[in-house]
Amino acid sequence: MKKFWTPFRILLTVSVLSLVALFASCNSNDVTPVSNTQPPGRTAESRTNGSAPLTPLPANVLEAQLRGVDGSSIKLSDYSGKVLLVNLWATWCGPCRLETPELVRLHKEFQSRGVEMIGLSTENPDASAESVREFVRAFNVDYHIGWATPEVALTLMQGRESIPQSFVITREGKILMRFVGYSPTATPPKLRQALEDALASKG
Repeated sequence: MKKFWTPFRILLTVSVLSLVALFASCNSNDVTPVSNTQPPGRTAESRTNGSAPLTPLPANVLEAQLRGVDGSSIKLSDYSGKVLLVNLWATWCGPCRLETPELVRLHKEFQSRGVEMIGLSTENPDASAESVREFVRAFNVDYHIGWATPEVALTLMQGRESIPQSFVITREGKILMRFVGYSPTATPPKLRQALEDALASKG
């Protein structure tokens, strides 16, 4: 009787599981490490709604002066009164690269309705300046791109340093929904619905 778990099958299984983990989320080493509660190979969404109050963006995130890829300054408080999608990402992150074309499509779809989108790399802005510019060109990114400071990234991540992470923020500056990781089949419709919900929200 032949053994089922041959060395080849063990290697193949490990390789497949590694690929699954790679395409769900990346562990960001560009910010100070914190406890990661996101299981490898999975994505998660969290929503604050119903009777529970929405979580407002902290002041240190809202008022931070962030460096934009075009040399401008990005400050989230400047987008008060608009629905905002903030995406934390990095050029080396496989799931981030998978997600970016969908974010470009969402931006084209929702921009005319007043939705703003900002992609904030967790990389060092000086070391990654050219790679981020090349990323923007390669993916035809037409929304705002810049860098999150370590303080802003850690505050938003709340102990889960996996990327990508996306935050759908209401006109009142409150987080309606947070996404950790990316699933090509599950995440896009949920992101779209979250933006619709934020647009429909009366505050």
